Amino acid sequence: MAAQSFDLIVIGAGPGGYVAAIRAAQLGLKTAVVEREHLGGICLNWGCIPTKALLRSSEVFHLMERAKDFGLSADKIGYDLDAVVKRSRGVAKQLTSGVGHLLKKNKVTVIMGEATIPAKGKVSVKTDKGNEELTAKNIIVATGARARELPGLEADGDLVWTYKHALTPPRMPKKLLVIGSGAIGIEFASFYNTLGADTTVVEVMDRVLPVEDAEISAFAKKAFTKQGMTIMEKAMVKQLDRAKGKVTAHIETGGKVEKHEFDTVISAVGIVGNVENLGLETLGVKIDRTHVVTDEYCRTGVEGLYAIGDIAGAPWLAHKASHEGVMVAELIAGQHAHPVKPESIAGCTYCQPQVASVGYTEAKAKELGYEVKVGKFPFIGNGKAIALGEPEGLIKTVFDAKTGELLGAHMIGAEVTELIQGYVVGRQLETTEEDLMNTVFPHPTLSEMMHESVLDAYGRVIHM
Repeated sequence: MAAQSFDLIVIGAGPGGYVAAIRAAQLGLKTAVVEREHLGGICLNWGCIPTKALLRSSEVFHLMERAKDFGLSADKIGYDLDAVVKRSRGVAKQLTSGVGHLLKKNKVTVIMGEATIPAKGKVSVKTDKGNEELTAKNIIVATGARARELPGLEADGDLVWTYKHALTPPRMPKKLLVIGSGAIGIEFASFYNTLGADTTVVEVMDRVLPVEDAEISAFAKKAFTKQGMTIMEKAMVKQLDRAKGKVTAHIETGGKVEKHEFDTVISAVGIVGNVENLGLETLGVKIDRTHVVTDEYCRTGVEGLYAIGDIAGAPWLAHKASHEGVMVAELIAGQHAHPVKPESIAGCTYCQPQVASVGYTEAKAKELGYEVKVGKFPFIGNGKAIALGEPEGLIKTVFDAKTGELLGAHMIGAEVTELIQGYVVGRQLETTEEDLMNTVFPHPTLSEMMHESVLDAYGRVIHM
């Protein structure tokens, strides 16, 4: 049988892959997507979406427990973990079905199977019905990543979980250890802690949420501790002893190893790119620590071969992958494509309280040689935050003192994952402090704090 021929083949149907395929089809390219497991990839099936559904349930539960604060009464407050998980899986399934519909609507050929790239411009797919041979002038690798597992800390699905196990838990943990305080670890810690698990977080770095601004990390630690979490920084889990119904963790802090007993462990120590068994090395693709090395346009150095999303390196975010997918599709179609700027991509963590940021931290800006002006505004000074019963939070902005350029914005508090986009747009439009100060923000809104933080950087704050 002759090989099917396409203008573009995308390997992987996560956010970057399916978006690239749809944009390419819109631009008139004959496009195919090869996916080995689920349309929508990790994000829709096992990451961004189902975790947010779980966190929404815990958020509502938390609010129900605070009913009295709002002049309301709620008796016999409780939850059904199976029902919470069922809702989360239903949300994921709904969106996955939507991806299939969008691909079909845009006339993208979908092939379910495992792909390899035996030679430039060729893709071989192992399907349930046998091998299919495909050819294309352009190929995008968007195979994503999976949880990193450290020796001795491997997941077993019973006592030690990865994010997949934590999304479909066999039970509710009573005493939980979370290894790693990045976005994934902290979100699960927040979910299970809110539902009543005695939660300990171990972080090898000197602070939780280590990629965030130091001031935001400190605020987060204080909030998590107030919620009952135990936070162990500059700590490392050296060993896990597994027995029936319990895990003994050997945790090293300050040069000493102490033993702590838990019934459940969630390992969230990073990710590794899915680069194996694709044939990339044979083609001459450079791989660095499980991630494909690319230029700013996601080109691998092999003609017609691109890599986008988690497999192409940090930041490991679905919205970065999607934007790269659009960029590469437009580049292939001969349009003027704009490279993605990692420092202008927002990061969002949906714990309680939420954390969001874009651009440089204060420390990073200074390290890069900027003279900075820094503004801050607390949630307690905002009428809407007080009315919502969410007075704990902070917005911090960092400016270039010489040019007024917005270098970075960092937030912690209610709904900051929505607020951050205002600063993202500002950075994209190369907004200065003057533009932001002259902008009229609606009242009463949480967004007014964004204005006040800018004003504070220049000694003009009103409500503080």
